[in-house]
Amino acid sequence: MATILIDKLLQAAVKQGASDIHIVVGQPPVFRLHGRMRRLETKTLDPDDAVGLMKSITPERCQRELQENGSTDFGFAFGELARFRVSVFKQRGNISMVLRQIPTDKLTPEQLGLPEQVVKLVMRPRGLFLVTGPTGSGKSTTLASLVNYINETCDHHIITIEDPIEFYHEHIKSTVNQREVGVDVPSFSEALRRALRQDPDVILVGELRDLETIEAAISAAETGHVVFGTLHTNSAQGTVNRVIDAFPGNLQDQIRTQLSTSLIGVVAQTLVPRIGGGRCAAYEVLIVSPGIANLIRENKTFRINSAIQTGGKFGMQLMDDALFKLWKQELVSVEDILAKAQNPDDLAKKVVNAKRMMAEEASEDEDEDDDDGLD
Repeated sequence: MATILIDKLLQAAVKQGASDIHIVVGQPPVFRLHGRMRRLETKTLDPDDAVGLMKSITPERCQRELQENGSTDFGFAFGELARFRVSVFKQRGNISMVLRQIPTDKLTPEQLGLPEQVVKLVMRPRGLFLVTGPTGSGKSTTLASLVNYINETCDHHIITIEDPIEFYHEHIKSTVNQREVGVDVPSFSEALRRALRQDPDVILVGELRDLETIEAAISAAETGHVVFGTLHTNSAQGTVNRVIDAFPGNLQDQIRTQLSTSLIGVVAQTLVPRIGGGRCAAYEVLIVSPGIANLIRENKTFRINSAIQTGGKFGMQLMDDALFKLWKQELVSVEDILAKAQNPDDLAKKVVNAKRMMAEEASEDEDEDDDDGLD
C-alpha cells in the first residue's frame, strides 16, 4: 500500500510542480505549490501510513539515525523524473516527513536572471563567493547553475561538499567530485580541509554552519581556489557581519583583513510569487571592489548598503531596488514585494511616487491627444 502511495504522490508532485511534500499524521498529504500550502483530496494519514511511507524510501542507516536522534536527512532519486531532499523527524511521537523536490534540469544563469557581473565573478581564479537567503529561496538552484556554467566552460576540478547532495553534476569539461556529509565524509570542515589536498579549482560548501567551516572556507579562498558557500542571511551587509561575528572578539580584526582580500562577492536572494503563477527571484548583489574591501577591513560595514547603491556601474544592486524592478516589469504585485522588502516603508513610498509619475504621464498623453483633435 505505502509504496504505491509514495510513487503516486511523487508523480503528482513532479507533474504539478510542487516544491515540497509534507507528510504529517492527522491530515492528508500537503503540497507546497508556488509558495502556498495545498492539502490533497485524499485520506487523512494515520501513524501506520506515515511509518509505511517513511520506510518505503528511507535507507537503513537513516532509519537507525531516526531512532537514535529523532530525525534524519537524505537525498534520493525518483527514477529519471526528479530528485528529492528528504527530512524525516518525529513529532508528538509520530513520524513526519518533508520532501523537497530538486529539479533535474539546471537552469542557466540567464534563465535565473542572474546579473552578468555575477557570472564573471565566479570565473575568477580565487576567492570566496557567498549565496545567501532564507530557506527555500533558491540558493541551491543558483549555485547549481553557476557550478554547471563553470563545468561547461572550463576544464577545472570541482569538489562539492553537501548535506545531502542535491543536484547531480555530470563531468562535462570539468571533473566533478561530489561528497555527501554523513556518507562520504563526517563533516563540512573535515571535508574542506581534505579537499585542499585533492587539487581542486572550485569548492562548493553546501552550508557554512560553524566557525570551523567558515575558517576553512576563508583559508581555501586565500590559497588560490574559488569557494562557493551559503548562509541563511537576508542581505549582503548582514552576511559580511555574520561571518565576522562568528569569530571570537580577539580574532575579528584578523578576519576582517582576511575577508577583505578573499571575499569576491555576495548574492542575497529571495523568491517572489509571480503574477499568473510560478515565482521569480530578486537578487541583491555585492561585488567586492577595492572601496568595499576597505569598508570591511576598517570595520565600517554599516556603509556597505550605500556603497552598493552607488556601485550600479559594477553590477551591484540592493534587494529593494531589485524588487522595485520586478514590480515595474509587472511581474509581481506590490503586496508581495513589500512583504520581502528590507525597508518596506521606503519601498512603499517609491512605488507611490512611481504610480504618481505614471498617472501624470498618462494624463499628459491624453491632453496631447485632445489637442490633436482640435486642429
